[in-house]
Order: sequence, then structure tokens, then C-alpha cells
Amino acid sequence: MDLATVIGIIVGLIFVISGILVNGELAGYFSLASILIVLGGTISATFVAYPLTRVLEGMKIASKAFSNKVLESGEIIAKVIGLANTARKEGLLALEEAAEDIEDEFLKKGVMLIVDGTDPELVRNLLETELAFVEERHKEGQGIFEAMGTFAPAFGMIGTLIGLINMLRTLEDPSSVGPSMAVALITTFYGSLLANLIFLPMANKLKLRSREEILRKEIMVEGLLSIQAGENPRIIEEKLKAFLPPKLRKDLQQKQEGVEA
Repeated sequence: MDLATVIGIIVGLIFVISGILVNGELAGYFSLASILIVLGGTISATFVAYPLTRVLEGMKIASKAFSNKVLESGEIIAKVIGLANTARKEGLLALEEAAEDIEDEFLKKGVMLIVDGTDPELVRNLLETELAFVEERHKEGQGIFEAMGTFAPAFGMIGTLIGLINMLRTLEDPSSVGPSMAVALITTFYGSLLANLIFLPMANKLKLRSREEILRKEIMVEGLLSIQAGENPRIIEEKLKAFLPPKLRKDLQQKQEGVEA
């Protein structure tokens, strides 16, 4: 689990609640009507904007914002170099047996294409096409949360207008003006809080996760094509390290030196 997402939401709520309690009461910030307008309206608008299947897929993709269970780029490079050494010593056909131990379906598919003797250009086209569709699916998930981040404040304003209308209807009673205005503003508060603490940050986290996954798959594609071309494993390693920032390259080098030692 990615603790940063969970910690961020919890700490954000703690600071908001603490700020409320400094000069007020928490009970005064609870309004069932405001929750129904903002949350119900946001969810309803999302279903109007996207097909049901896309919304459900987007919710599944959202789990990646809380998940940290992925292969690191360094591990992928190590796997690819292992495959390159196997191919160099025993030939490309030996990769079929090695592919049985590969858990990543994208990498496994690429290995099997190589074993089947598929043309290198066709291998690249097939893998890059799948990569493009993966990126498109990720964008849909991000788009759903960005849309919810837009809808929530809008429904907060709608709730505020409803509250103001109700206030104006009872304007002859001065004692009702304050409570009615408070409820009206609470709806805007809910919309802004949901958008800026949950929906928009989640969309941004999903963008980050998507970029990381695309990078990992690009490393796989380049590594597999280099193996198919019969390049030296050391050359392949240096080529794949070019995808990593300097710090990660240094960490990977230190790990390798530790293993060799």
C-alpha cells in the first residue's frame, strides 16, 4: 500500500478538523442536506458524463493510487539482462522456458513473440500498440477523477444557491438568517474539500503512476528488441539504464556491486 496517499488524506482531514475546532464546533459543520447535494450530485454527474462500464473501470484504476505493489525499473532491467544472458548462452528458443517464471504479462508476451521468430518491427508495433491502449485506459481513469474534481465545487455552489433561496424565503425571521447562511456556505465547503483533498490529488497520483508504468514498459520493449537483435547483455544494460535518472542508476549500480561482492 502507498502510505503517502492514505497519510495525505488523513493528515489533511486532521488539519481541517483542527482548524474548525480552534474557533468553532465540529457539529456545526455537519449538514446532511449539503452532503446529499454535493456527493450525490457529483456521483450523478459522473455517471451522466461517462458510461457505467468506464466509471467502474476508473474505480478499479483508482486502486493504483493506494497500491505500491509494482516492479521497480531496476528489477525490470535485471530481469531483461537475465533473459539476455540466457539468450546469448542457449539461444532465443531457451527463452520459452524462462518465460514461464515471468509474472508480468506484457514482458511475457514480448518474450513469446521473440521465441516465435516474429519480425522485430512487428514486435515493436504490437508492443507499442498495447502500450498506447494502456496509456489511453489510464487517461480515462484520470479523466473521471478530474471531472469529479470539477463537479464537486460546482454542486457546492448549487447547494449554496439552494441555501440562499431558502434563506430569502424566511427573511422576515431574522433568527433564521444566520443558520440558513451557514448551511449554504457549508455546501461550498464540502465541494471544495472533496475536490482539493481527494478527487484532484487522486487524479494527479494516477498520472504519476501511469507515467511510471509506461516507463517500465518502454524499458521492456527496448530490452526485448535488443535481445532479439543479439546485442551484448552489457550493452543492453547500459542502454536500459539511460531510461533511469542518475540517482536510480547509481542505486542500481551499487546493488549490482553488492551482489557481485
